[in-house]
Amino acid sequence: MLTEKDYKDGQIILIDKPLQWTSFQVVNKLRWCIRKSFGIKKIKVGHAGTLDPLASGLLVICTGKFTKRLQEFQGQIKEYTGTITLGATTPSYDLETKIDQTFSIDHIFENSIKNATSSFIGEIEQYPPVFSALKKDGKRLYEYAREGEHVDVTPRTITISEFEITRIQLPEVDFRVVCSKGTYIRSLAHDFGKHLKSGAHLTALRRTKIGSFSIDEAISVQSFENQLQTKIETT
Repeated sequence: MLTEKDYKDGQIILIDKPLQWTSFQVVNKLRWCIRKSFGIKKIKVGHAGTLDPLASGLLVICTGKFTKRLQEFQGQIKEYTGTITLGATTPSYDLETKIDQTFSIDHIFENSIKNATSSFIGEIEQYPPVFSALKKDGKRLYEYAREGEHVDVTPRTITISEFEITRIQLPEVDFRVVCSKGTYIRSLAHDFGKHLKSGAHLTALRRTKIGSFSIDEAISVQSFENQLQTKIETT
C-alpha cells in the first residue's frame, strides 16, 4: 500500500477518464482523495494532456515530484479511437454545439473513405477548432467563439503516423489514429469530411495510449478512491 511519502516523492497514476468529466475535475478529485486519506493540506497533482469532457480514456496523472515530468509525457505520441459522423458539421467540430450545416453523403462509398486516410498521413498543417482552449491575445479561442466574434486561427504542424478505419456504417465511421502532441481529432474529423466533399463532425472519442502507457493499465476514479479508502480502513 502506498504511503504519504510515496505520493510526495512521486507516483504515476493511469486513470480512465469518464465522459462528462473535465481533466481538471479528475485531478482535483485525486488530489482531494490523497489529502483526505493522509490528512495532509497540500500535495502536487497534475495531468499530462487534457481530454475534452466529451472524450473518455487515458489520463496520465503525476503526483509530488513527478509533476516535473508532465511535459515529458505530454510530448509523447498518442493513440485515439472514435467515431466520425459524415453529412453534417457543427461549429465546435463535435457534439458540444448543434449541427449548423448538412451535406449529402450519397457520393461516398467504402473505398473512398478508406482511401481518404492516406491524405492525412505524415506531417500536415492543421487548424485548431475555434472552440478550443488555445489563447489568442490573452483570451481563449472558445471565449471569442461563444461571443460570436470572428478570430483568425493560425495553423500548426502536426504528425499523423497511423489513421485506420475500423468500421463503416454510414453516416458513422469508426477510426483509430496515432498522432503527435498538439493534434486535434475534432479538426481531423472536420477536415476528413471536407476531403470527402461533404461535412463531418466527431461524435465519440477515446484516448487509448500516451507513449508506452495504455488504457488497459488504467483504473477508474472510483477504483482509485476505493483503494485509498481501503488503506484508511486497514490502518
